[in-house]
Amino acid sequence: MRILISGASGLIGSHLAPFLSQNGHTVQRLVRRAPADDSEVWWDPDAERMDAAPLNGVDAVIHLAGKNLADARWTPALKKQFLASRVRSTHLLAMAAAKAQNPPKIFLSASAIGYYGHCGNAHITESNPPGEDFLATLCRDWEAASQPAAEAGIRLARMRIGIVLSPQGGALAQMLPLFRLGLGGPLGAGRQYMSWIHIQDILGAILHILETGALSGPVNLVGPNPATNRELSRALGRALGRPAILPAPATALRLAFGEMADAALLSSARVIPEKLLETGYEFKFPDLDAALRDLLQHR
Repeated sequence: MRILISGASGLIGSHLAPFLSQNGHTVQRLVRRAPADDSEVWWDPDAERMDAAPLNGVDAVIHLAGKNLADARWTPALKKQFLASRVRSTHLLAMAAAKAQNPPKIFLSASAIGYYGHCGNAHITESNPPGEDFLATLCRDWEAASQPAAEAGIRLARMRIGIVLSPQGGALAQMLPLFRLGLGGPLGAGRQYMSWIHIQDILGAILHILETGALSGPVNLVGPNPATNRELSRALGRALGRPAILPAPATALRLAFGEMADAALLSSARVIPEKLLETGYEFKFPDLDAALRDLLQHR
């Protein structure tokens, strides 16, 4: 397939582009500067400018671009940037795909399991409704922005991505310095569920969606065995051979991170990848201890 990727320099995209190439696909990257060659396509999501012509003949679009939600404490101004970054860029790309003379067959758009909000210990599948906090509202609007692709007859999959485990970025990279010093531990009481996935399974799951015509609509990109934050902390401690018993009190987290603490650090989402399992995706790393050992064996 000929596949166009936005956010190709991010944590997932930087692994996905070479992975798809290794599997025989031709990858083009969306860039904001002048394209260096035919492997790049220009767009300006901030100004909502993009030509539909480069999408002619593209088989699949994978949209991963968006401002990092963990960049800083959530202020009203920053929350507006999140909305603009994710919602507008998604709508721009979906509209371009819909307008192409020979439109893509598949449009994969990133979302997040933050869609579900705080769900306690309940098992959550793709059929669960959205939550009510800012992150859930953002994810709902983010997903709705991709609708022009579906209305044009393009198979649309909304990837609700969990906590991606990789030492190169994301939550694990932020946790490693403290845990290596033996100063890590659970966040708050540690009872909240963290729905995680190994970076290699994110890549495998995306390829599975591309190749599985029956997959459309929301698809949870998480591993099959979500862990509590306490279990994740202990597993990381075991992988590093360090104690992981020093908790970060919920009050301190709220003082440091404000609204983001409750939405992203203390919220519980026990999310199950029902659609991936039903369509036969086989996880390479379903076990948390094995996943962390694999990620940290050379580090």
